Amino acid sequence: MTGTNEVYKKGNKPDIEAQEAPGLQHAMHTKPLDAQLPTGVNQTNTLETYKAAGKLTGKAALITGGDSGIGRSVALLFAKEGADVAINYMPDREEEDAQETKRLVEKEGHRCFLIPKDLRGEKNCQEIAAQALKELGHIEILVNNAAYQMECERLEDLKAEQIEYTFQVNILSQFYLTKALLPHMKAGASIINNTSINAFKGNPKLLDYTATKGAILAFTRALSQQIAGERGIRVNAVAPGPILTPLIPATMGEASRSAFGQNTPLGRPGQPIEVATCFVFLASNDSSYITGQTLHPNGGTSY
Repeated sequence: MTGTNEVYKKGNKPDIEAQEAPGLQHAMHTKPLDAQLPTGVNQTNTLETYKAAGKLTGKAALITGGDSGIGRSVALLFAKEGADVAINYMPDREEEDAQETKRLVEKEGHRCFLIPKDLRGEKNCQEIAAQALKELGHIEILVNNAAYQMECERLEDLKAEQIEYTFQVNILSQFYLTKALLPHMKAGASIINNTSINAFKGNPKLLDYTATKGAILAFTRALSQQIAGERGIRVNAVAPGPILTPLIPATMGEASRSAFGQNTPLGRPGQPIEVATCFVFLASNDSSYITGQTLHPNGGTSY
């Protein structure tokens, strides 16, 4: 599939019009790219659909936040590589995006089970894990991707309710969901946690979000050491830079949206597909000797 390649050129500024939280992909003016990458030298003028190689044939994955953005792209690439998937997302408002993810996965000839449930609380995470196992029969890949953020410029204005909500969604859910699934995962399985560039460089407008992403980084490193030798299960993380997802128009002010991605060396925001390829690598046997590590699809930013 080919087309114009403006989104991959330096200085590209997508139209990011404000939305209410949670953001919806189908309502975005500039739609993120789920499966199209640039072709040609220096990302010249065409796009091509991701080429799969059967890297995940016969495997099954649970992906949180799989209705849109990075989660949708991961689900789609996993399906292209041969995996069945279950996706978790917030009920009600995100249903339309989730149904589109299901359509895209099933178009690739693989199963996609929808699990609309709030990630907050251990009981909810246990129920999500149980439903995914019932539908898929087995799980070799867990992608802890779901996250919440909301800009706040002063610590004094950061409400306790927001801090607690952010920690419940972003990091506590990873503890609970991983804990629920670990007894059912065998040697060779892969757990992939979505952290952020902000865990490394900080973000003054996203204090609570940044703190959770730092916790995810530490969780990844510690858990990888706990289960690598005894169980043979790998745990890694991905730390995206500024990526065009529905979270951006729903959680950032006008100034942040206008400058989004422009300060990276590549001079533009990234696309979900440019992050999802990292998840494919970490889920597959290509990364069999990699655990406790973090990949950095961030447009060239150094720390």
